[in-house]
Amino acid sequence: MANTKSALKYIRKTETRTLRNRQVKTRLKTLAKKIQSAVEAKDQDALVVAAKEYISALDKAGKSGLVHHNKIARHKARCAALIAA
Repeated sequence: MANTKSALKYIRKTETRTLRNRQVKTRLKTLAKKIQSAVEAKDQDALVVAAKEYISALDKAGKSGLVHHNKIARHKARCAALIAA
């Protein structure tokens, strides 16, 4: 267990950040599933809307360093390819 006040504060900050990061990652997974379901249903309009949301969420997650920039680029490229197909 932590011995100093600053270490206790750091533990509290870590818990808060962990919860926030978990929420963002869960949202990303949900948006990816929406894209997949739109592809399976062959609904182009829903795919475009879902891809736009997903790309926006990816960019925001990348800005905070939660998702690696190469992963963001890969997923954005795949979304663009799905929309173009």
